[in-house]
Amino acid sequence: MPESKTWRQELAKALRTMWLFKMLSTMGAIAVFFYAYFWVMRHPLSTVTTMPEIGIDELISFQPQSFFLYVSLWVYVTFGTALARDLRELAAYGAASLVMAVIGLGIFMLAPSEAPHFAFDWHRYPSLAFLKTVDVSRNACPSLHAAFSVFTGFVLHRHLAAARAPRGLAIANVLWGLGILYSAIATRQHVALDVIAGSALGILGAFVYLAAIRLPGRAGRREREPIAT
Repeated sequence: MPESKTWRQELAKALRTMWLFKMLSTMGAIAVFFYAYFWVMRHPLSTVTTMPEIGIDELISFQPQSFFLYVSLWVYVTFGTALARDLRELAAYGAASLVMAVIGLGIFMLAPSEAPHFAFDWHRYPSLAFLKTVDVSRNACPSLHAAFSVFTGFVLHRHLAAARAPRGLAIANVLWGLGILYSAIATRQHVALDVIAGSALGILGAFVYLAAIRLPGRAGRREREPIAT
């Protein structure tokens, strides 16, 4: 069988596996996350700190059209669960996501932060104005946008490698993830320090995911049990 068909079949099989359960669980997890996110944003336990800008922020200009790349995260993350091949991979993704969310929301509650108040006429950019109204640039550091982008990038790389997908898909995965990181600054929803801290949290999530994947399952335990004679 040609290799070009093999990787397509592998990815298609993964997409079909538990597709309804994966879809419903992903939608439910995102809904719960947003509820917790906005509750924490409205109930900080200390004074909100404005995050400072650094040199990287000056290098990235304001790009309002990057809004669509910014919100594409919520499409990007769904591939992490959609391509899970079994319940173990799905549970590992959920466990790592929960760890990142708990750490991030805990920091937001104990040490709340916000993006600087940039002197733009947001009414000229309706999409960004809506985003600023909803999110009000709070819960800034660490950027969970960056965290879930980096984490999902690692997970998708693993899925693509397991399916022996062509290098072009792996490159597209990296570019999409980096584009989301770029958009977090280009929309002025975050500053570079937020993105750096969020990326570190995403790497932690990737380690948690890999550790959960390697946990022995029932089959592995049965194999190690001595056979009764």
